[in-house]
Amino acid sequence: MKIFVGLGNPTKEYAATKHNVGFMLADKVAAELGAENWRENFNALIAESFLDGEKILIVKPLTFMNASGDSVVPLVDYYKVDVTNLIVAHDDMDLPVGKIRLRPGGSGGGHRGIASIIQNFGGLKNFPRVRIGIGRPPENWSVNGHVLSPFNDEDAAKISAALDELVPAVLCIFREGIDNAMNKFNPKKIQLKESFKL
Repeated sequence: MKIFVGLGNPTKEYAATKHNVGFMLADKVAAELGAENWRENFNALIAESFLDGEKILIVKPLTFMNASGDSVVPLVDYYKVDVTNLIVAHDDMDLPVGKIRLRPGGSGGGHRGIASIIQNFGGLKNFPRVRIGIGRPPENWSVNGHVLSPFNDEDAAKISAALDELVPAVLCIFREGIDNAMNKFNPKKIQLKESFKL
């Protein structure tokens, strides 16, 4: 079994905000897998499907971002899923708008939703992440004001393209694991070689 969690805030007022790109991706993955029978359990909305015979749970916590771990960790414990089969998607201010990165684990990087999950796991950090860039706050904007504001039209188009790209990336994680997905979908670093004439 795999559990895919998109982080965000519940209620309509937050639906289109930057902090909710995890929810947006969860909706797209659910639609791709035909898992649109959302039900409420474990303080979350949960949709269920199968991929290549394996059960997939798609989860949107209803605890609000900063308490995401209160929903996610009891769910993982109940199903006795290895933490490496928990995939968490979230917004990331350290990436430009629309840029994506897949990671096998690591610290919360200042993201309170991830920090809450790590804290509830007792410090366990080795669950794969899907990071979706939302950029840094504009000058004179607070972090909260930035993440809780909607995208402008230009940035919304970049996010839409990123989410479309991430659906096959998430399916690749389900099928082949995070390492293979990183090799296929993370942007490749260009190594410049200088030639010197003697």
